[in-house]
Amino acid sequence: MKHVLSAMVMNQPGVLAHISGMLASRAFNIESLAVGETENPEFSRVTFVVAGDDKVLNQVRKQLEKIITVVKVVDYQNQAVVERDLMLIKVATASGTRTEIREMVDIFRGKIVDIGASHVIVEISGSENKLTAFVDLMRPFGIIEMVRTGRVALARETSLSIESALQPPPTYEEAALA
Repeated sequence: MKHVLSAMVMNQPGVLAHISGMLASRAFNIESLAVGETENPEFSRVTFVVAGDDKVLNQVRKQLEKIITVVKVVDYQNQAVVERDLMLIKVATASGTRTEIREMVDIFRGKIVDIGASHVIVEISGSENKLTAFVDLMRPFGIIEMVRTGRVALARETSLSIESALQPPPTYEEAALA
């Protein structure tokens, strides 16, 4: 089972190396990874996908929370989230295929961002399944090159804002009253 985790971290050199090293040393496999600055340039958000059962997920979270530069970790497993991957794909264009490729790009709500004499480069974003389906449709034309980002995600209802991340967790009494 795949789990999407998001960690708010201090924007400092070596944080990503520390996180990935910790995960690798404990044999956790990162299937997808995206890092970027947040609304506050002092912090970055690391979004990654790990495979495993709930026991693996709990271990990953506990290990991440021990890292000093990690401010907060959120598991998106049981939350409504908006998730996206981004892909650039260079597809060969033989005579007469550009129109067909352009129609498929439109159907998938992608965008042709570059045209060469014998290829087009398409930008497309969406779910992992959408991108995989698009790749499968482009294979017969000839994929020259392809690159994908790691997944990014935001919860629809809850927030991993800087303010919420810096709030201390509720006490046992506060949690019981809620």
